[in-house]
Amino acid sequence: MPLLDHFHPPLSERRHWQSFHHAWATFIATALNVRLPPGYFAEPNVRFGVEIDVAAFEENGEETVPAGGNWAPPAPTMTAAVPLLTDAVEVQVFSESGGPTLVGALEIISPANKDRPEHRDAFASKCAACVQQGVGLVIVDVVTQRRANLHNVLMARLSVELPASPARLYAAAYRTVRRRGKARLDVWLDALAVGRLLPTVPLWLRGGIAAPIELEATYSQALQAQRLANTA
Repeated sequence: MPLLDHFHPPLSERRHWQSFHHAWATFIATALNVRLPPGYFAEPNVRFGVEIDVAAFEENGEETVPAGGNWAPPAPTMTAAVPLLTDAVEVQVFSESGGPTLVGALEIISPANKDRPEHRDAFASKCAACVQQGVGLVIVDVVTQRRANLHNVLMARLSVELPASPARLYAAAYRTVRRRGKARLDVWLDALAVGRLLPTVPLWLRGGIAAPIELEATYSQALQAQRLANTA
């Protein structure tokens, strides 16, 4: 199915994009679990509005709950505002060797990830941590209502000297490798567009295994499951 615009009318007035993102992440994880070798598994992880959960204790008037009898921690030496990820729509791949260890991640960008500088910075920080730890990463941006390019933000965060991408919608895959004694970042970047089919991109798991992310097939499955297949 060609890519639809889930963020503008008429579709945005008929269905919630959050529900579709959740379904798409689930189908991607299911497809990966069919293909992954023994000892690996994929799980969807979808959360919206995590800022509210983090701040809930302050609204209740309880800033701390001492765990040491009458002892209470001292006031902080300093305090400052910190950006938090408000939304997370991702598929995480784990290796069972030595206990579940994260070896790959796919992030489906939400509008909140792009809507303001601090949210873009928080998203880039999360992705940069994956790349710098050798965790394979894919990011998919189909958000048509925001113009920010988080791939470019990520490259700036990593201080990588690559040409900036002009694409508003895209799928990008990242792999960290060592060549001739130096760490290198390999990037696969596909521009996306409403009305066009989606590509298959590689998710490089730490350890050198490449798993195909069949965006078109899983997107079509999610459309059908959400009863949106006839809206293309």
